Amino acid sequence: MILNSGYVHGGDIYKNDIRLDFSANVNPFGTPESVICAVKSAAENMAVYPDPYCTALREKLAQKHTFSPGNIICGNGAAELVFQFCNALMPRLALLPVPSFSEYEIALMSACCDRIKYHYLKRENAFRLDESILDEITYDTDVLMLCNPNNPTGQQIERELMCDIIKRCRETGTWLFLDECFYDLTDEDCAYTIIDGIKENDCIFVLRAFTKTYGLAGVRLGYALCKNAELLNKICRHSQSWNVSNLAQSAGVAALDCPTWAKKARELFRAEKDYICGELARMSVEYIRGKANFCMIENQPLLYEKLLKMGILVRNCANFEGLCEGDVRIAIRTHDENVQLMDAIREVTHG
Repeated sequence: MILNSGYVHGGDIYKNDIRLDFSANVNPFGTPESVICAVKSAAENMAVYPDPYCTALREKLAQKHTFSPGNIICGNGAAELVFQFCNALMPRLALLPVPSFSEYEIALMSACCDRIKYHYLKRENAFRLDESILDEITYDTDVLMLCNPNNPTGQQIERELMCDIIKRCRETGTWLFLDECFYDLTDEDCAYTIIDGIKENDCIFVLRAFTKTYGLAGVRLGYALCKNAELLNKICRHSQSWNVSNLAQSAGVAALDCPTWAKKARELFRAEKDYICGELARMSVEYIRGKANFCMIENQPLLYEKLLKMGILVRNCANFEGLCEGDVRIAIRTHDENVQLMDAIREVTHG
């Protein structure tokens, strides 16, 4: 938990009277019924300590990714693994393209990283990562932290550029931390993963989560794949033994038996992004469509505050490095919910 230090993420529905939450990028279909049943069943054994090895879950993940269970590690949400990675690596110099997920910077600071070097993505380029990042990766760079698709812009790194980044990191001995938590909800025609490339490179750490895809934000479950046994052992030494509850482990195993859940959501996102972007264009509201299950609205001062008064929560992006007041992120929800959001935006922007 946190004390009064200021919560900086989406999903904070507890402080305000919220009727529609567009701030959290979670599957609008929620949690599969079979996963809910698995959690209910696991709850009957709450008096029992969870498996500290996450055996069944890691074996199931190994089957999914054709990977060794020994190269898979699970955590209490993907965010915990961000912190564990940084604390195990203890980087002196980290390269961080921004704007991006704020927990990277917080985790680096918690690991006493000497220097965080920002690579500012350009608004005029719709915050896309381009080849200029390659010159920033030097022999002094201990780690490059990327999110693909990126949060909050939804922009995806071009496959060819990703290959060049991997090659450059290998040349300089730089760790590549790649957050693929939105992979399952990325536009199907352009989604790709570098997990297969890990098998030939022991300095890549790929992060995934069940949170967004299977509606498990309240359970907390993430995992990572990495070939480097030394780093994984260090991470385990920075983790307490029962960090993944038996409820979360059971939910993960059951979720992996729901292969069509993400596909169903992607079909919805494709149609609804067309609708939302069309409506925003008609209102002359600037936006970035991106490839993930959300859009970013630009240059709309007080939009967050005005929507909040209407009981609608969006993600205020002003606290993202590289963004400013008036930038907000909106999740893609069901059509009825999206219609209500567009009507509300039309009301507050056009009176």
